[in-house]
Amino acid sequence: MDEKLKVLAEHLSTALSDALIGTEIISGELCCRIARQALPRVLIFLRDDPNCRFTVLCDICGVDYPHRPLRFEVVYHLLSMPLNQRVRLKVDADEEQPVPSVVGIFSSAGWWEREAWDLFGIYFAGNPDLRRILTDYGFEGHPLRKDFPLTGYVELRYDEDQKAVVYEPVRLQQEFRSFDFLSPWEGIDNILPGDEKAKLSGDEPEGQGGR
Repeated sequence: MDEKLKVLAEHLSTALSDALIGTEIISGELCCRIARQALPRVLIFLRDDPNCRFTVLCDICGVDYPHRPLRFEVVYHLLSMPLNQRVRLKVDADEEQPVPSVVGIFSSAGWWEREAWDLFGIYFAGNPDLRRILTDYGFEGHPLRKDFPLTGYVELRYDEDQKAVVYEPVRLQQEFRSFDFLSPWEGIDNILPGDEKAKLSGDEPEGQGGR
């Protein structure tokens, strides 16, 4: 399989030399990093070239690397059923530089681009319906970014008095939680068996004398 992937990598390097930044074989799959603006041309070539025939777009997903100048990586997974091969494309982007939409090449890309926009804030130029798809329409921020707070910004609950769902700012009841193995959320006041040794009165805890 690796030999076939090496042949495919050489074919792509020759045909798309100006668009291909680099290739590598990882876990039995060819992974190609390509220039962002060349993405539509690369996908059309992979779909239509007789030596490729990657006619199935399996997935589009985002990855967040906050320490990079271009913090987002958009990953495309394609399948060639006639050749029984897969290829992975990677494109770098950030909040300011949009990624070309590929809905006109693979119609299935529409919802995946919406998902990447919703969860990461990656903008896809040319998507005809770039709306949130997993979070609510009034949701603030993009929850899969590494800098998004685990608690979120607002909480949703049903208000019995208003007989409606309401949004409220997140209110933490305490700064942190002290976990123990019996009640991880609330803690207990009584001393657990064996814990009394940790709070012995005297100069030193039992069994921990100096040498």
